[in-house]
Amino acid sequence: TGSFDYTAKIWSVDDGRCLHTLAEHKGEISASQFDFTGDYCVTGSTDRTCKLWDVHSGECMETLRGHSDEVLDCVFNHTGTHLATASSDATARVYNVMTGACICILQGHEDEVSKVQFSPNGQKIISASSDKTCRLWSVDDGRCLQVLEGHTDEIFSCAFNYEGDTVITGSKDN
Repeated sequence: TGSFDYTAKIWSVDDGRCLHTLAEHKGEISASQFDFTGDYCVTGSTDRTCKLWDVHSGECMETLRGHSDEVLDCVFNHTGTHLATASSDATARVYNVMTGACICILQGHEDEVSKVQFSPNGQKIISASSDKTCRLWSVDDGRCLQVLEGHTDEIFSCAFNYEGDTVITGSKDN
């Protein structure tokens, strides 16, 4: 769980105990996710960073920087080798989890990016934005492959189907 108190907590489902309090951010926690192994998790914050954590020790392993405004979403790919972030700075970024290096910046949205999601095979990313568009990106080179238009208000959610050949978007345009 992530909180306005600048911390995230890892909980045991078996007995409800708090296993670790992750307390190195300097702003509210806006997003959190486990990798597919359950060994690592990531938190995104209004402090403009994402932090990669060891779930077993609760130690911060890496701080991912680069956004100029708050991070609104963060997500691992299916193998846990890459991490994508979405920000109020109108960009998304893709990081190499092992090195912490930003491998590409996804630029093209005209307003904040609220959600990112990897395709099932990890080769593409979709991003949802307040600019009323969803964009499809290549992970390899950060190139925008498609701009999905049709909503009349901000898009807050997006997802691939299991095959990765269809996308759903959700907006407050009803």
